[in-house]
Amino acid sequence: MSPAIAAKEGGRQRRAGSHHHCLDVRSEAPPGLALCGDGLPSGEDEALLPPERGPRGARGCRAELGSILLLLVLYVLQGIPLGLAGSVPLILQSKSASYTDQAFFSFVFWPFSLKLLWAPLVDAVYLRGFGRRKSWLVPTQYVLGLFMIYMSTQVDVLLGDGEGRGPDVVALTVTFFLFEFLAATQDIAVDGWALTMLSRENVGYASTCNSVGQTAGYFLGNVLFLALESASFCNKYLRFEPQPRGIVTLSDFLFFWGAVFLITTTLVALLKKENKELTPTKEETKGITDTYKLLFSIIKMPAVLTFCLLILTAKVGFSAADAVTGLKLVEEGVPKEHLALLAVPMVPLQIILPLIISKYTAGPQPLNTFYKAMPFRLLLGLEFALLVWWTPQVKHEGGFPVYYYVVLLFSYALHQITLYSMYVAIMAFNAKVSDPLIGGTYMTLLNTVSNLGGNWPSTVALWLVDPLTVKECAGAQEQTCGTPVAAELCTKAGGSCVTTLDGYYVESITCVILGFGWWFLLGPKLKKLQDEGQSSWKCKRT
Repeated sequence: MSPAIAAKEGGRQRRAGSHHHCLDVRSEAPPGLALCGDGLPSGEDEALLPPERGPRGARGCRAELGSILLLLVLYVLQGIPLGLAGSVPLILQSKSASYTDQAFFSFVFWPFSLKLLWAPLVDAVYLRGFGRRKSWLVPTQYVLGLFMIYMSTQVDVLLGDGEGRGPDVVALTVTFFLFEFLAATQDIAVDGWALTMLSRENVGYASTCNSVGQTAGYFLGNVLFLALESASFCNKYLRFEPQPRGIVTLSDFLFFWGAVFLITTTLVALLKKENKELTPTKEETKGITDTYKLLFSIIKMPAVLTFCLLILTAKVGFSAADAVTGLKLVEEGVPKEHLALLAVPMVPLQIILPLIISKYTAGPQPLNTFYKAMPFRLLLGLEFALLVWWTPQVKHEGGFPVYYYVVLLFSYALHQITLYSMYVAIMAFNAKVSDPLIGGTYMTLLNTVSNLGGNWPSTVALWLVDPLTVKECAGAQEQTCGTPVAAELCTKAGGSCVTTLDGYYVESITCVILGFGWWFLLGPKLKKLQDEGQSSWKCKRT
């Protein structure tokens, strides 16, 4: 519904499912690898995984509690820039930014979906004396920390605070795109380090650290920040005397977490050592080329190519509901911090849903769940449009009544059920068809395509809201409101721009029609992929 509460299918999507996006170019594409359709080695090199221990050598999680806590902290730090990026669209909307600006800013959420492009490089190039993962983790986090501290001195100007200046959306987009790129790079390094930092019997805790840590970081950078940044929220719940500003500003928040990044990174660089016994000795640079060749050869397989084309278009029908609804609610007066806080009661549901849905997706045809959930999610798009239309009618001087937030929360819960049903189904199918011989690369590729299938429709949906909106200049003859310049002339002439047709409603109806068209025409083709034999998905071996 908004960048804060509907990010499951954007840059933050991996929290709910895929936790091992790092590519080990030697275990999945060793030097001299024969690609799909040629020949493949008969086994996998498990250089990154510690050797199995006997009963005497087994280590419980308590023995590695320090490493587990370190991973948790690193994933929390990773979630901070993700949460901050998710809060900026809501801040921009409260400053009356255009939807074209919102579309441009939405590119910020793309790096996590595209990190497969540079993951092999991060995995293979490093300084052996310093450590394979620390070679990327330490400089990346130092740059993040210094960048945050520097931006704390500039962000108020970029947001347009004071002197009547509007937000500098281009500069904000570039800034937060770099934040997300660095966070994605840190994620690759941390995911890879987790495999060697923990012993083999405890490596499963890495996924738990990822889920809990990234969720906590996102909560701190998004929900907590928006609440403490809001003057109305702080005055109502946290202060005895009202103040014109919140307890913290984005500048304060960036400076604090920039300092935390620098301190944490210094401690990691000085005190935490990597297990050098597990560092592969094979030539990494050759592995990079092999990994990219492997990715290309996977995509060329007919079944994979068909799946990619279908999943890249499957989410067009949800784009208006997922990308624009939350921003429209803010535009209609719903406090952005209240909208962000809706994510809190959803946490238990988000934990339980995958457990329940996995019972239905664990069989041989997980995409049946995807297909069945799709029409309900499409209909929720119309319900969201009705919710936006209803919002100004229930607004009063004190805000919104309690029953409005109950309806909003119930709508969001239904949305989460359909979203997770489709997401878990896709994840299950990806795991089912991925060739185990090259599982990491294969699975990451399919997940990347699935993420992109949610990113590009959201960007396009935001971009089309303004062109599809029709406004008239009321109170000033011969004036129009078709462009920002024309709207300014209308205001100077004593008139005001009145919306006669909101592009959001046009988009909502169009998206639902397109979604049902996809469901009727292409949905059966997606389901039919489940009937393909294993040979259609696996690389040929000689």
